[in-house]
Parts: sequence; structure tokens; C-alpha cells
Amino acid sequence: MSFLDSLFGKKKDTGSDDGTMANALPVLPQDIYEAATLELKDIIAPSALQVQAKSIGLGDKIARTYFVISYPSTLSDNWLSPIINLDKVFDVSIVIEPVDTADILRQFQRKVAEVQSQIMEREGKGLVRDPQLDMAYQNLEGLRDRLTQAEEKMFEVGLYITVYAENETELYKVENEIKSLLESKLIYLKPALFQQDNGFQSVIPLAEDKLQIHQKLNSEPLSSFFPFVSFDLTADKGILYGVNRHNSSLIIFDRFSLDNYNSIIFATSGAGKSYATKLEIIRTLMFDTEVIVIDPEREYERLAEALGGRYFNISLNSDNHINPFDLPIPGRDETGADILRANIINLVGLFRIMLGGLTPEEDALIDRAVTETYAIKDITPEADFSRVDPPLLSDFEMVLGGMEGTESLLSRLSKYTRGSWSGFINKPSNVDINKKFVVFSVRDMEDDLKPVAMYIVTHFIWNEVRKNIKKRLLVVDEAWWMMKSEDTASFLFSIAKRGRKYFLGLATITQDVGDFMKSPYGVPIITNSSLQLLLKQSPSTIDALQKTFNLTDEEKYLLLECNKGEGIFFAGLKHVAVKVISSYTEDQLITSDPNQILSQQKARSELAQAVAES
Repeated sequence: MSFLDSLFGKKKDTGSDDGTMANALPVLPQDIYEAATLELKDIIAPSALQVQAKSIGLGDKIARTYFVISYPSTLSDNWLSPIINLDKVFDVSIVIEPVDTADILRQFQRKVAEVQSQIMEREGKGLVRDPQLDMAYQNLEGLRDRLTQAEEKMFEVGLYITVYAENETELYKVENEIKSLLESKLIYLKPALFQQDNGFQSVIPLAEDKLQIHQKLNSEPLSSFFPFVSFDLTADKGILYGVNRHNSSLIIFDRFSLDNYNSIIFATSGAGKSYATKLEIIRTLMFDTEVIVIDPEREYERLAEALGGRYFNISLNSDNHINPFDLPIPGRDETGADILRANIINLVGLFRIMLGGLTPEEDALIDRAVTETYAIKDITPEADFSRVDPPLLSDFEMVLGGMEGTESLLSRLSKYTRGSWSGFINKPSNVDINKKFVVFSVRDMEDDLKPVAMYIVTHFIWNEVRKNIKKRLLVVDEAWWMMKSEDTASFLFSIAKRGRKYFLGLATITQDVGDFMKSPYGVPIITNSSLQLLLKQSPSTIDALQKTFNLTDEEKYLLLECNKGEGIFFAGLKHVAVKVISSYTEDQLITSDPNQILSQQKARSELAQAVAES
């Protein structure tokens, strides 16, 4: 019991003091519960522990500790990184103890004298010079000089590795893999025979070296032990995006500290793209960032309600309206002429989508009609945009009707002003996004109108963003709807390019990778995104993604075979395999699993019934 006592503290005896078996009985869970003395050591202690000559049994796991017995004359940089990056479960402990320079110099003096004596003895006998002795003498003299000049220091260094496995066969495989990697660099391991208990305690975070198996190393080779060069993607601040599947390190980033604040997520349906996005939204809101979502499938309604946000349902029968003729207030580096010109160009693009395309002549007519529509409301480059009353679509129709050659345009426009779609955009805006979390849903909008709705909503958000600079994140889910039209894709790309100026990050999410990549703006949006997340992909799109992201064949197959919430996370030129993780509370808020949602509804119903009965 001494080993267990040293690890977890000695437990109270439950039997008599007469030396019978009762004294050796383990403390049962009910005994701990009744005594009300549950401590941390009771939780972390394994269910059983067996110390053997070559290994230790920890519950249903096997652990074996190794130590390094020798190093080559020179150690290359990052020699430890292949071990650290192995996709295995193990712990590494490096023990470093400084050695007094005066003591080591006395030892060096004796050692230098021995080597010099051997060289002189060989010369006296007329033997051929031994290159190894000459090199050893030069190295010792050089190191002694650096120690004397305080350029180097000496250390006692111990390197211990504890490997965990389910069974002996798996343990043997991991042992061979680690040994082969190290022996290829002339570094040799041995298991701590009959010292597995001391070895295990030397590796776990107790800051105790009970093995005391050291080699002397000076500063230069010791520096090759650090840092642990690993496939890590992390920063000093930010939010948790997931866990590195390669070495279980955390992937933490602040998108607003990167070159641009944009991200993109590609995944098949059901791969967890919306789940990962909702997690980012929850965590981003905790860092004083406003989040706006364009939601084509009504997936964010529950989250908006839970977080106290605003939810706007944009549809033909909705009470929420957005007037596309609204104008933002010019910023510090903008003029009224700049704002008016940009809005006219955007409106021409909108009409191109609404009317199913325009000929060059119709394009010119629309441009002139929009300008005159603003003019009848006394809106000119010199006007105060904060006091103007913007026109409506019916005002534009009236102006267009007074122009020659517009019959075709008027017939196509009538369904938006007087037809079945007239309730959509022919009314003043009544949407206020002055909230930390805002969701615009276009699920109930007709499919033919979804690109129009997403364009109008995105343009409205862009105008609001430019009015007041704040840290904001704009999430565009199912972005392939916007990529179907060149005008909407172009507008999305312009936000990706210009958003940084207004402290805006754009998160683009899509499952239809094919439509997204076919657009001439698809790849430019990707290259203007500092963060990229690829989750599970379909075979029909993986080749295009492999070419775009320069994936290896192994990474390609990883994306084809990974589970939900797993994939590859890119930040700049670096990327790692990622697994998206959430807490229980986060999972309850963001899940879209019908079984979980029904269970939650049932639990709430039962709770309400119990409260009513009481």
C-alpha cells in the first residue's frame, strides 16, 4: 500500500486492528458516501492498481515507463517532435537539474588530463594518431572554455516516457514505434525494470524524480529538447474552436487578431457545420462581440431565444420589412456622393436579380430611374442622410413608368409592388438590430426569392455596420444561395474584402461546395478568409477541395471518413486535424438532434406539470 499511499494518500482502515483480512478491505463507495469525506484523491485514484516488473495495471489500462540511457554526440533541432506528435496516449517528463560549474570544471580538468595522457602515450609509442581521441580532446577543451566564460552551463537531465495501452499487444506496438523513431537518431530507451512504480511517479505531475537516471548535458544540446514542436494551432487569447486530434492540444484563436476576420466552413449535410458555428457564436458573445446571422433554415431561432437575442422572420407574410432604398449615414472618410453612388450600384444589382437579368439598355434605364427616384425625395449628394425620407419600391415604379421603353421592366416589377410579393420589400424598414445577437431567418421565403431576400438583408446589415463601428461577426449560413447569382456573390466578396475596415468578420458556411466553387468569387472568398474549417466531405467535391487547399491524399481520405464534428482546421498556412467539442450546457442550447429536442420538450412539460400540481 506504500505506493498507493504516496500517490493518493492513505485511506482510513475499515476493519479491526487484529491483523485479519478486514483491515485490507477496500473502502467501498457507500462507505465514502456515508462518511461524507469524498476528496479529490478518491475521484482520480484508479479503481485498481497492480505493480509488476515491466508495467503497472491502472484499472483497465496498462502503463509502462521508459528512460533514455544515451544520446549521440550531437542532437539535432526538434528531434523530439516525431515522438510528441505520435497519435498515441503517453506522458513525457523531462527532469533538469543544474550542476555547479566549479564542480564540473574540476571533473573536466581530470578528464582532459586523461585524454591528453592517452594521446601522448600513443605518440610515445609511435602509433598512428587516433582521430576519435583528438576530437574528444578538442570538444572537451572547447566546452571547458565556454563553461569558464559562462557561455554554457551543465545540467543533469532525465527523460522519462510513460506509455498507456489497453493490452500488452498494443503496448508492445507502441513501444516498438517509439524505440524505432528514437534509435534512428541514436537515442536509446530502456524500460524501468522492477522500478515501474518509481517511474510512474516520476512522470505524473508530482514534480518528483524517483528514478534518478540522468545524463550530463550542456545548454546547447539541452535546448534541442524545447520547445515541444508540435502540430499546434493556438494563440494567447481567443475562443476554443476544438481539440487537436493529433495530440489533444486546444485550438484557440481570436479571429480579430488575424490579418482578416473572415472564416469559411465547408461540410456535407449533417457533418456538424451549424453546430460548430453555434458554438463559436456562444463563445464569441462572451468577448463583447455582436453577432448577426442570416439563417436560411431557421436553425438559430432557439439559440436567439435562449441568449436573449432578436429573431426576425423575413417572409412574404412577415411583419418585418426592409426597404432596399435606405441609405447609411456617411462615415468619417466617406462623402454623401460616395454613399449615394454605391447604393445606386447595389440597387441595380438587386433589380438584376429580381427581374431575372437585364439587357445593357435596361441596365442603363434602371440606373437612371434609381437616381431620379432619390431625386424626387430631395436626396442628393449634399443632403443630410440622417434626416431624409427614403423612397419605396412603388416610387421607383412610378418614375420608371414615366420613362420610354420600360414596359417589359414594369411588367416584371409589378409582382413586387402590387402582386403576391408586394408585402416583401415595398414598405418602410421596421427592423432594429441594436442587440448583441440578431438572427434573420429566410426559411419561409419562397425559394425563388431567397437570393433576393439574402441580398437585401446582407445589404441592410452592411449599411448598419458602416453607421457605427463595433466588433461584429456576420454569419451567412448556406451561402451557396448567394453564390447562385453573380451580383449576390460579388456583394458577399466585397464584404469579405472591406469588412476589416469596419471591424466586421464574415463567417461563410455552405454544404453545396460545388455551387460555391463554380462561382468566380468562390476561391477569392476562400483566400480572403484567415480561418477555414473543412468537415466531412462527399466524394463528388473532395477533388476540388483537395486542389484548392493543397491537401495530401491522407488528408483527403480523412475528410471522407471522419465522424461528425471532425475535420481539418486551417489558420493561415498551418492546419491540423480538429474535433469540435462542447460542454453539456452548450450542447443543450445548440443541438438540432430531434431526439434531444423532443427529450428537452418532454422534460420541460413534465416540470411544468409537476409545478402546476404542487
